[in-house]
Amino acid sequence: MGGTPSGLDELASLAGKWLGLSAAAPERHTAAVVADRFDRITWRDTYEQSAGLRDLAEELNERHDHTTDLLTDVFLAAYKVVPRLRERAQMDPSRLVNHQVITSLEESPEFAELRRETAGDPYAAAMAVLAQAAALRRMLERSRYAQEQAEQAKKARQHTEDAATAVSEALQQAAAEADEADEADEADETDETDETDEAEETHDGAEADQAHEGAEPDQADEAHKGDENDDTDAAGTVPTPAADAVHQAIKAAEAAEAAARQAARSAAQALAGAVPGIRVAARNAAAKAAEAARGEAALMRAWGVGPGELERMPFDERARLAERLRSSRLAQWAELIGRFRQMADGERARKVENTVGELVGVTLGDDLSRVIPSELANLGLPELRAVFAARYAAGELMLYDSQGEQNTGQGAVIACVDTSHSMYEAGPGGITREAWAKACALALLDQARHAGRDFVGILFAAADKIQVFRFPADRPAGTAQVLDFAETFLGGGTSYQRPLTVARELLAEEFDDDARARGDIVMLTDDECDVTEEWMRDWNDAKHRLGFRVFGVAIGAPRAAETGSVLEALCDNLRSIEDLTDVHAAADLFRVI
Repeated sequence: MGGTPSGLDELASLAGKWLGLSAAAPERHTAAVVADRFDRITWRDTYEQSAGLRDLAEELNERHDHTTDLLTDVFLAAYKVVPRLRERAQMDPSRLVNHQVITSLEESPEFAELRRETAGDPYAAAMAVLAQAAALRRMLERSRYAQEQAEQAKKARQHTEDAATAVSEALQQAAAEADEADEADEADETDETDETDEAEETHDGAEADQAHEGAEPDQADEAHKGDENDDTDAAGTVPTPAADAVHQAIKAAEAAEAAARQAARSAAQALAGAVPGIRVAARNAAAKAAEAARGEAALMRAWGVGPGELERMPFDERARLAERLRSSRLAQWAELIGRFRQMADGERARKVENTVGELVGVTLGDDLSRVIPSELANLGLPELRAVFAARYAAGELMLYDSQGEQNTGQGAVIACVDTSHSMYEAGPGGITREAWAKACALALLDQARHAGRDFVGILFAAADKIQVFRFPADRPAGTAQVLDFAETFLGGGTSYQRPLTVARELLAEEFDDDARARGDIVMLTDDECDVTEEWMRDWNDAKHRLGFRVFGVAIGAPRAAETGSVLEALCDNLRSIEDLTDVHAAADLFRVI
């Protein structure tokens, strides 16, 4: 500068660094978790359906910047099976705090446990975000200074990019002015050429004269060539004001770059200071979210809501169901209900289809499932196949003979559950009699559905208090109806006759309409009460005609199961339960019902 003209090539060389920065600034991402189009659609759909997510985003956005991006990253980190994080250098400086939060979550073992419950499940991932809300608030507060420094670093970076653009624009202006100067020089050269032609003609005449006079012609030619060289050197020269503008833009860009480096160092130091607190909070948040996710999954399983049903359930309906299960009267007994259902599953697995018990010998018949090996060997000999067929037709094949428990039920399974005031009483482990009875009844519901049988739940107390819940085998058992059955409590005294009469009438209706007999009634009670002789005669007649069985369970009331008790007279099978933590005391029911 200083009034000294500069060449365009010289200026371009000085500005080359800034030209590259302005033309090829790397893309900076605002999302820490790499996501495809389908992941983003899943997030948007979930966000629109979840009022909790929207409320949390609104609350955080009032106090902090870029929190919706943070919630998106937390959701995707929980939702994706194998989430991939971007490198720190790829992130927009203003999102480096978000990147650190997600990195801390991903590095914690607790978050890996959480993902086992949430991967591929948008609802569970959304609930995980909400479960970490308190920890996210703390992390954002603790990293507020780091966020402020990150914002300053972003602004400084933007200033650098703007300064680089200014260099590019100044150089373009210099090039344009240099082109204009060259065009003016070319015009001047044209005029000079015309004048030169005229001078040459004069010069030629002069040469002739000089030849006569003995003069040297080369001196005039050398002077002319010197003028041409001066014109060549002037080509590409940038006017002084334009060159000065380029130099000033370069100096401004260098100053902006230095400021950006300093801002980036300050932001990195501030973030480094916040990292320990972020890591601790992230681990605690992941642990809390994992515990909540496991608890909700266990609650769903305990109430018989399978993963497939949950995946098909709309978001709002699933959220309402989860809230109802958490606030249910029996929510605290979800573990007991789950153990009952698990025990019943195990007892069902012990059953062998078409087998009736312990082997005791060999008999004759046509049950191919019990044919002894020597009989089956006859099928391997062509000449004996006809003999096998004849013996099969006559029912004279040698079969294994067995005896023992038989699955004879064909009609409905009916659970009569006492809900009188005394069922509130708690036994060992703080488990109430009602909780044990309801858990057993829900396991019986599962048993009936696995066997393709109708289930009826009859809640009873005094004679004027009864409620019937029907679960036909050919229709799904709605979760809401199951919850209504489990949560309903009537209170009052106890009457055997009313619930058993209703059960008998239901089995009679089933027998008359569908010719189905051999139903099973399970009486779950903690009280004793009398029945009339006339009612007892009608009861015994109905048992003989319909072929149903009655199983009695005296819960925390051994006197009700004593010899000579009314309950003993009513039941074909009676047991007393005193340890309410023991679900296996009723295990044999699930082998014979």
